[in-house]
Amino acid sequence: FGRRQSYFRGEFFTTLKILQEGHVAPEHLNGSWAGAFGHTQFMPSTFMRVAVDFDGDGRRDLVDSVPDALASTANYLARAGWRSGEPWGYEVKLPQGFDESLAGRKKRRPLAEWIAMGVSRIGDERVAPHDGPAALLLPAGAAGPAFLVFRNFDAIYSYNAAESYALAIAHLSDRLKGGGDFVASWPTDDPGISRAERRELQTLLLERGHDIGEVDGMIGSRTREAIKAEQARLGFEENGRAGRKILDALRPPASPPDAAPR
Repeated sequence: FGRRQSYFRGEFFTTLKILQEGHVAPEHLNGSWAGAFGHTQFMPSTFMRVAVDFDGDGRRDLVDSVPDALASTANYLARAGWRSGEPWGYEVKLPQGFDESLAGRKKRRPLAEWIAMGVSRIGDERVAPHDGPAALLLPAGAAGPAFLVFRNFDAIYSYNAAESYALAIAHLSDRLKGGGDFVASWPTDDPGISRAERRELQTLLLERGHDIGEVDGMIGSRTREAIKAEQARLGFEENGRAGRKILDALRPPASPPDAAPR
């Protein structure tokens, strides 16, 4: 049944309970490959924990009720620490020669410290200033856009544990409110890689002795730190980016083709 059978067995029985309680019509309960369902893709256990009946019909229906789905997602984010009126973060400019090792979602420090190091805010000045602890994200390395992110970013991240996802959702919310595009351009010399290639990269890192946890194609902090270590060994820029350059560098050399018969 696979290594995660205990978890998914629990999700299966929770799904039966959702149906038994009449929240969702059986013929409308279609899930993703992982079992998430509804407009905003809740796992069954998440549904039981945070879903709400916002339209007052007695059912918590994430499939056929948009009000229930959106209110349930708002409840999830509120429980995850979202603070209304506070920013998720904003784009910043780094000083020349900035130490990239200070970047990372878990490497938080007071905003005043970032400012003292020469990190300055750019872009949409309508974003409210914030004095809480902040982390620096460099999704494409120092050559690309840089962001200071606050606890509201972590609330989004908890919904889907990928920095790229959280950043996309946060940026989309800004654009819907009239915000502009990112100011810094994204580098084009190191293309992104597919989910299957990210799993391959993680496997290659494991083979080199890096403790990155599960091979799942999700680039978390341990994978980024392992990439940085390999980039340092190879003499690359140490930005932790899971891109084409590091994948190609870690792949074993291709075997030469057999000589053609004479």
